[in-house]
Amino acid sequence: MREHGRCSSRGSRGNTPGAAPRLFLQTRRTGAGEDPYMATLGFIGAGHIGSTLAKLAIAAGYDVVLSNSRGPESLSSLIAELGPKARAATTQEAAAAGDIVVVTVPMKAYKSVPVEPLAGKLVIDTNNYYPGRDGRIPELDAETTTSSELLQAHLPRSKVVKAFNVIYFKHLEEHAQPAGSKERRALPISGDDAQAKKTVAALIDTFGFNVVDVGPLSEGWRFQPDLPAYYHRHNAEELEAALGKAKRYAELNRRD
Repeated sequence: MREHGRCSSRGSRGNTPGAAPRLFLQTRRTGAGEDPYMATLGFIGAGHIGSTLAKLAIAAGYDVVLSNSRGPESLSSLIAELGPKARAATTQEAAAAGDIVVVTVPMKAYKSVPVEPLAGKLVIDTNNYYPGRDGRIPELDAETTTSSELLQAHLPRSKVVKAFNVIYFKHLEEHAQPAGSKERRALPISGDDAQAKKTVAALIDTFGFNVVDVGPLSEGWRFQPDLPAYYHRHNAEELEAALGKAKRYAELNRRD
């Protein structure tokens, strides 16, 4: 298998779907000292992936703040469906409210993601580059960078982790299994901050999946669209093998 950065299964044996890992218990300073509280997840984008992840987060005990490009009013029916632990906001408000923020917008809109409210925060990037939808982005076509690296460059003071981009939104609920299940599906992540990746891995484990850490954001190309790791259901061992088979698009096109 070709070298593709550190690659390991990080499914914790101590968590089951719906149980909040201790890693997500944050603390905030009050007049009485340190007060523990559950992290809030902010969402910039509330389409299929965003709304499904919000549902899973609520089931695990988190509050969520959702936003989209059309404004809070357009989310009223979704908020009613999700219940009292969800609220709608502007993108600026969702970015400010989230302890962890999920960016799930089309690649062509990544520069619209607010920068200042996300400074110092963990940002989960679910995006994929689809030229037919997003138009041509020369540096991605040339494979001199990756989609998540572009978002990281746009958010220089945030800690971006690429995750949830290889799975069909309905499968986020349908394929979840308890920790320790032999054929538990694994999802890949990449990122440049080790602690941020541990946090995202714990969240994914809570949602019912194992995790394969592919390495830095620059290695995120290994689970882009149309490559072996993309969209297929793999356990951790199978996913590592699929990641090792990844070829650059230019190499695949030469073969064609």
